[in-house]
Amino acid sequence: MPRRGVSATPVTTDIDVAVGVLRGGGIIGLPTETVYGLAARVSDRVAVSRVFAAKGRPVGHPLIVHVSSAAQAARYAHLDARAQALASALWPGPLTILLPRTAEVPDNVTGGRQTVAVRVPAHPMALEVIDRLGEGLVAPSANRFGHVSPTSPSHVIADLDGLIDLVLDGGPCHVGVESTIVDCTGPLQVLRPGAISGEDIEAICGELIVPTTGESRAAGMLASHYAPRARVHLVADAESSRTAAAALPDGATVRTIGEGLDAQSYAEALYRMLREADTDGITDVIAVLPTGDGLAAAVRDRLTKAAAERT
Repeated sequence: MPRRGVSATPVTTDIDVAVGVLRGGGIIGLPTETVYGLAARVSDRVAVSRVFAAKGRPVGHPLIVHVSSAAQAARYAHLDARAQALASALWPGPLTILLPRTAEVPDNVTGGRQTVAVRVPAHPMALEVIDRLGEGLVAPSANRFGHVSPTSPSHVIADLDGLIDLVLDGGPCHVGVESTIVDCTGPLQVLRPGAISGEDIEAICGELIVPTTGESRAAGMLASHYAPRARVHLVADAESSRTAAAALPDGATVRTIGEGLDAQSYAEALYRMLREADTDGITDVIAVLPTGDGLAAAVRDRLTKAAAERT
């Protein structure tokens, strides 16, 4: 049964309840291995519109469709040989593939574009919900647009309490940053870095990735995103973090993150640390950037966007 505390939105571990809410046109916080998503049935245009409204998300910003298999993905997207190879090797997992859409996808899911992004999440509760519904779910991150993504039920409640119908509690997210997005509509492009590296994608497809160009056409491509209220300052190492802290004005409350963390631990803890900084009244976060590809590149991307000038 749902459990209620001080929140207006119930939190539950009961998949039956979550499926019932979605079937009834509701929107829910859904656990995945990356971050919690704000889920609605793809076919429910009204519920999809509620997702945009709850997040404060611009209506032209496309959503990712979460499915339970490559076969179900083919209901919404035209998979070429590269996409089929990636799906076979990496799904379920933190990889989203941008493809030409089918007529099954409503315009408000894609922002009117002729492409759609699809992925199979690696979380048993999410997969069971999708299987039982028999259709895909839109599931952008379950937070206010542009804010720090949620990796626990409490993060979802902090941003969206009273705006959504339920949070399905699947525990903390073990990856901690959003999926890699690869564009398979032309030459291979990585639109958003994540746990799956560009080298992994190239090896599977037998094709080199080309630099990303053009307008924002997938989630997470805006210059400013994933931002806490605190100012974020980027440094290369621990010594630089101390120099940066000393240069801040009197009265600043400072916290350094990332020092001594490997890429996996940094990614898993990143959004929690940024949210805790806000909760604790920190004015300035100094983030030591990790080196490397894969999750390290994803952490650098999220921190670069968090540090960007706010729009």
